[in-house]
Amino acid sequence: MKELTEELKERAKELGFVLAGVAPAAAPGRLQLLYDWLDSNQHGQMSYLETRREAYSHPDSVLNGCRSVLMLALPYSSSRAERETESSSISPARGRVARYAQSPEDYHDVIHRRLKKLKQWLLSKHPHAAIRGIVDTAPFLEREFAELAGLGWVGKNTLLLNREWGSYFFLAALLTDLPLDSDAPTTSGHCGTCTACLDHCPTAAFPKPYVLDARRCISYLTIEERDEIPEGLADHLDGWIFGCDICQEVCPWNRRERPADPELAPLTKTLDLLDVLQIDDNSFRNRFRKSAFWRPRRRGLVRNAILLAATQNLQAAIPSLIRLVGDQEPTLRTAAAWGLAKLQPENWQSILENACACEADPQVKQIIQGYLR
Repeated sequence: MKELTEELKERAKELGFVLAGVAPAAAPGRLQLLYDWLDSNQHGQMSYLETRREAYSHPDSVLNGCRSVLMLALPYSSSRAERETESSSISPARGRVARYAQSPEDYHDVIHRRLKKLKQWLLSKHPHAAIRGIVDTAPFLEREFAELAGLGWVGKNTLLLNREWGSYFFLAALLTDLPLDSDAPTTSGHCGTCTACLDHCPTAAFPKPYVLDARRCISYLTIEERDEIPEGLADHLDGWIFGCDICQEVCPWNRRERPADPELAPLTKTLDLLDVLQIDDNSFRNRFRKSAFWRPRRRGLVRNAILLAATQNLQAAIPSLIRLVGDQEPTLRTAAAWGLAKLQPENWQSILENACACEADPQVKQIIQGYLR
């Protein structure tokens, strides 16, 4: 299978995957670490991880009879000059967006199209082979198998790092029952004594190297957290409305410029907070349905905008917050009331009293009155 394996990797690179390596299908070596992490509840509200706990024990859970895993990497924007410009010049009226989500199309769709082409190519060589392409939605430990396939090592910030490409890339996998030739695994890391990623995290989300407490991670809080963000963390989102790149931005392995895949070129680097605060369900669906922003839904994105507007002293947001105190989403009502108290600590009650007096909707009036009791 050596010739087929090399041809498959070459085809993958023609499709834009800058890294390609094969690992044998086996029980992941870090499986117990995953179980320990879940048992400590550091996965927060990502209950699907616990629900599929046993499925992570072998790739067979994803593809029955799996014998080989082709691990792939597709790069997204990593411009150092852009990072430095963005971090120093972003207006308090705008929220930063993590680089992986800046492209106009959800990366899952971009990658799945290419995996489909790769699968079709492999099927043309072996029509009866079982093959499945996945992109971080199946119960499969991508970083573990990428390490086994020689693509890099898991860094202290829990991301996969590669000497050439840093960490600004997506991982994808093509699973098959064909016995492809395996690559030599990565057996050592190259983080050394560096702790930049741990030291610069605004919410102290790393209790120790190689361990992430998702409940404190800005990416988790702005995307996966469905309810209120605790006040001690809401004050430290550091300008991020969706995701976070801090532990990547400070990593020495990301100092080098690397080209992004053309389909993943950055488009939406920041979002206007006042604009987001005006979004209703229909406009959110029309604008973000096919993008990464769909994940937290309107509730999560608007909640994040409220918190940033309040912590960044965006006084122009007050009219929107008054309106959102009467929103149908309880999470937004609570966040808006908190935001008003933050922006107008001495006058927020009188502001709500005036709003209540002018409000015609009895249900909204009742909600506002609830905050004044």
